[in-house]
Amino acid sequence: MKKLLLLLIALCIGHLSFTQNLLEPIDIFDIEYVSDPQVSPDGSQIIYTRNFKDIMTDKNLSNLWIINADGTVNRPLTTGNQNDRSARWSPDGNKIVYLSNKDGSSQIYLRWLDSGSESKLSNLQKGPSNLTWSPDGKWIAFSMFVDGKPKVLASLEGKPKGAKWNEPAIYIDDMKYRADGAGYLKQGYRHLHVISADGGTARQITSGDYNFNRGEWSPDGKHLLTSTNMHPDRETTPRNSEVHLIEIESGDITTLTDRFGPDANPQFSPDGSMIAYMGSDDNYDGYQVAELYVMNADGSEKKLLSGNHDRSINDFAWSEDGQSLFISNDNEGDIQISSITLNGNVNKMIDGAGGVSIGRPYAAGSFSVGGNDVIAFTHGGPDHPSDLGVFRNGVIKRLTQLNEDLFSIKDIGEVEEIWYESSYDGRKIQGWICKPPGFDPNKKYPLMLEIHGGPFATYGPWFSSEVQLYAAAGYVVLYTNPRGSSSYGKEFGNLIHHNYPSQDYDDLMSGVDEVIDMGYIDEDQLFVTGGSGGGVLTSWIVGKTDRFAAAVVAKPVINWYSFVLYADNPATFYKYWFPGKPWEHLEHYMKRSPISLVGNVTTPTMLLTGEEDYRTPIAESEQYYAALKLNGVESAMVRIPGASHGIAARPSNLMAKVANILAWCEKYRKKSMP
Repeated sequence: MKKLLLLLIALCIGHLSFTQNLLEPIDIFDIEYVSDPQVSPDGSQIIYTRNFKDIMTDKNLSNLWIINADGTVNRPLTTGNQNDRSARWSPDGNKIVYLSNKDGSSQIYLRWLDSGSESKLSNLQKGPSNLTWSPDGKWIAFSMFVDGKPKVLASLEGKPKGAKWNEPAIYIDDMKYRADGAGYLKQGYRHLHVISADGGTARQITSGDYNFNRGEWSPDGKHLLTSTNMHPDRETTPRNSEVHLIEIESGDITTLTDRFGPDANPQFSPDGSMIAYMGSDDNYDGYQVAELYVMNADGSEKKLLSGNHDRSINDFAWSEDGQSLFISNDNEGDIQISSITLNGNVNKMIDGAGGVSIGRPYAAGSFSVGGNDVIAFTHGGPDHPSDLGVFRNGVIKRLTQLNEDLFSIKDIGEVEEIWYESSYDGRKIQGWICKPPGFDPNKKYPLMLEIHGGPFATYGPWFSSEVQLYAAAGYVVLYTNPRGSSSYGKEFGNLIHHNYPSQDYDDLMSGVDEVIDMGYIDEDQLFVTGGSGGGVLTSWIVGKTDRFAAAVVAKPVINWYSFVLYADNPATFYKYWFPGKPWEHLEHYMKRSPISLVGNVTTPTMLLTGEEDYRTPIAESEQYYAALKLNGVESAMVRIPGASHGIAARPSNLMAKVANILAWCEKYRKKSMP
């Protein structure tokens, strides 16, 4: 009887193993992830932001949670359908300040950790950000947008009382007058403020036509360390920022750096004797590596620490004794945290410090350092978005598994890393293959090539809801880091300097051939998509080859001439990505524009862009769509209402993007495919 029972159980298990529960677009609302982990001053506790989504309001929301550094007593600090974020420990570790919109607008809150009591410190008209405590715990510095006076060239007279005229004309004379995600910009600038930890009226510290984003307190509590661009030509040369020291009482500013290039994110050493900061010499390269520097507190004896590292520094923090720093950087798609000595010696400590980008597999994450040099970090991987990780006493430990409830009942695709040679020059290119759940190497599958944006960005071994949803629909998904991608050093990134698109096309096609050679791809069922820089390359690809059964070009640049004059950073793109202004180099601009190849396109092609995208404005998609229609190419255009360049800012928009891409590809996919 017992043997019969065991046989029945085995048969049931065998049956269940063939019953797949695949990821669906609606499951996006169930995905959670950790961000902004903050270690307490004594290293014993960690506060982190737990991000989730509300299906009824279509919003990304967040609460604060706290956990012991050994992984015990994980519990919420805040609850509710709101955005609680940016928690920062007081110097004594007894309190935190954080930002929340629980009362309808973003404000600063103080919470006592022993009692759970709270105080709303601010009642500001604009949203604060970048909270930092003074060393004595009595003040909080923050940055906030301060309105300026609207510019008016002419005013209208004679409006009768009660008349309903149109809104006044908007006068613009700024170089940068709109920004993706923000729309048309209001007059004003971000300035530093301080507010008492007991509440009250905030005091503005900085002034002028400059943007100050963050202030770090000096150990004596009398100064704020910051960075901004105060040069007279800052409108046309926006990347030339310097490090400044501001006296809080008087507002006097001392400038500590003077080289041409961005200097940013300054931080005092624990004893206040030194300042570390990030920056680079600006040579107008398309890809520039952010380096780590130190100098004396008075700005003297500047020293480059990371010169032999050849990886762009994402962020850094001082060690407790001030004798070294901890740095994070992207490396071959991964995010690593290392220590670096004041002599520039680097020792890698942590891999997998990312997972915050849940749409596409971009490398993104954060970390903090507390007492005893305990490091808390976002801990991601190909099979899960970021959880909370901790590094203590030389040991890495994953403290949370936020999506265990979802992934315990959903089958996801296995991700495999590959390296292959480019057909152009034999250069090694890194990529990843995501296989459909239940993958059978003896079957033939359609292939989806998914291309990252940037172009100076990096994909990596991270969970991606888009990639996983394509795999769930039966596609083998290939994503790679062609030349120009970051995380492989300065030389690799600048292979496309003034040369984009170019041989990155060969890198991508070589990746497709590499996967086909593995024997499980139907060569008649190749599909391609990509967003932003990936949209550029997708439209370039269909202009160069007819190998693909269908393509989806998401938020692309089609015409570089129109893009550099219409995108939200007109002072930047022409200077770094091209040899000069478009009318001075018309042939070069057109040679790199996918619109120049539109006459070759026969691949069924769909355009997909947010209607409020000011980074790659929808006019780029519209002109390509018109050209395809004029040439009789099977084509369509999908417009995402209210969406900026970051289409996935709302969960339903991410769903819409994936659903439309899959629907377009399904039109041209053999129905007998797995």
